[in-house]
Amino acid sequence: MPRLIAALFIICLPLMSIADPIPYRLQADRSEVGFVFNLSGANNRGSMPVRAADIVIDFDRFTNSSADVTVDVTRARTGLIFATEALKAGSVLNASAYPTIRFQSTAIRPNDPRNLSAGGKIDGNLTIRGVTRPVTLDAALFRQQGTTAGDLSQLSFRISGVVNRSDFGATGYGDIVADQIQLDIAARVVAAR
Repeated sequence: MPRLIAALFIICLPLMSIADPIPYRLQADRSEVGFVFNLSGANNRGSMPVRAADIVIDFDRFTNSSADVTVDVTRARTGLIFATEALKAGSVLNASAYPTIRFQSTAIRPNDPRNLSAGGKIDGNLTIRGVTRPVTLDAALFRQQGTTAGDLSQLSFRISGVVNRSDFGATGYGDIVADQIQLDIAARVVAAR
């Protein structure tokens, strides 16, 4: 289940040397944690808005970058009202007791340090229902549409991964909903300075 995240970093754009790490502010209205769940043999999509994000990118040393993202479980949506309510129920995400999901990065690893357009991995701790587990996500970073080459003031992240909901105690409706949840996260940020 998403949450996560919303912000991870490995670059797919022309880079210029920047002296200091840059803090970024989330464009919440243009960012969401998307997820795919299998219900009775059919894939369905859902989303959760990002509530807060603390993102810092060091373009000289990506390994010094970090992300701390909180997602609002209470505002989760699927295309099916009964699935949305089941998702928030006590046996799944238990939104009344655990209204947020949090992802805190622990390491950011480019797939190829000489070719940042190859994307990378983000390791971190994901907390769902008060249970924290390590996860690894795939990530790519792009300049936002309409920006010029070398302009790093507005960026877009594309993040994907898989989590097993049972790892976090979200086992409800296991007879009709598969354990594995695919993450499909889109996050847009602007430089905070």
